[in-house]
Amino acid sequence: MMMTLGFFVFSRLTVPYQTSQHDMVWRHPTNSRVGARPSAQFLGVGDETLTLSGVLMPEITGGELSLEALRKMADTGKAYPLIEGRGTVTGFFVIEKISKGRSEFFSDGAARKIEFTIELKRVDEKNTSLIANENLIGMGISKLVRGIL
Repeated sequence: MMMTLGFFVFSRLTVPYQTSQHDMVWRHPTNSRVGARPSAQFLGVGDETLTLSGVLMPEITGGELSLEALRKMADTGKAYPLIEGRGTVTGFFVIEKISKGRSEFFSDGAARKIEFTIELKRVDEKNTSLIANENLIGMGISKLVRGIL
């Protein structure tokens, strides 16, 4: 297992990503001053995003069905817990965007190669209605998470 998003497992047999880009932002707005450099004020953390990219070869790895499962998760608008393969709980993320490109086709038009990019955004909302609780029941931590948030 490389990573899980809710109950969706990223692995070599489903959606094995080849690159992972994790971006974190901290907010420091500035005010202009006459004769001096602008002053900055730290307002806290900003957006945190995770971009996963890779290539699927449906004969070897997952294919359209794996990406379709992620699309259906995105359609719910819910946030899912993201857990790395080493066990680190990264936070709750929503699926913001899924891009896919197809090439090297079989005679019936099915793609032999599917390139994909999945963009996730951390939400960790205090509003627990955005959290997909059905994904937490199996882990037995839904009450714990509600207590923390």
